[in-house]
Amino acid sequence: MYRQPGIFLGYYKDPDKTAEVLQDGWFHSGDAGFFNEDGHIVFLDRINDLVELANGDQLAPQFVESRLRFSPYIKDAWVLAGPDGAYASAIIIIDYDRVGRWAGQRRVAYTTFAELSQRPEVYELVKRDIDRINEALPPGARVKKYVNLHKEFDPDEAELTRNRKLRRTFVEERYRQLIHAIYSDQTEVPTEAQVRYRDGRMGTIKTTISIKSVEGVDQ
Repeated sequence: MYRQPGIFLGYYKDPDKTAEVLQDGWFHSGDAGFFNEDGHIVFLDRINDLVELANGDQLAPQFVESRLRFSPYIKDAWVLAGPDGAYASAIIIIDYDRVGRWAGQRRVAYTTFAELSQRPEVYELVKRDIDRINEALPPGARVKKYVNLHKEFDPDEAELTRNRKLRRTFVEERYRQLIHAIYSDQTEVPTEAQVRYRDGRMGTIKTTISIKSVEGVDQ
């Protein structure tokens, strides 16, 4: 909530919406956040997007996702709590170019995005960033499981908006099998995907997505 002399008068021809956000001169933004030790406001997420976990803690998915994207090896991330707010899990999209260079320097062999994403060395690389994020989260809201998705999210497949915002309802339906596997304690799930090879050719491959647990985080 904030107020200032230059606050707007209201939404055009929408008194009901205006009454929702303007109360006694205060603007209610609908955001959740906190003041850090330096006195700065840290925005977590939209209040409506906060997830109540089964243990009573609140999860701010977009806050965790944005921190994961700070990694040079993570292009995108999707954080979810599963059925009934069981616990936080992360679906990671690796940065193919940067992870590919990292793998090349270490002679980690691969031919496709899908194959690179499932290499144990790449899973360990991603885990380092998840460990870093978990240190800043309340114990009950820490990421407990993660997967490296075998493909990038694609706006042409309606997984992202044109400005690259995740269509959460759509991807929850599309990846229902994967989500079920994560929260039913499976360690892997088979999938089929269209891939682009490094020479530009397109093809369809079957691959198995690994599901990893984060050590030190209670299940």
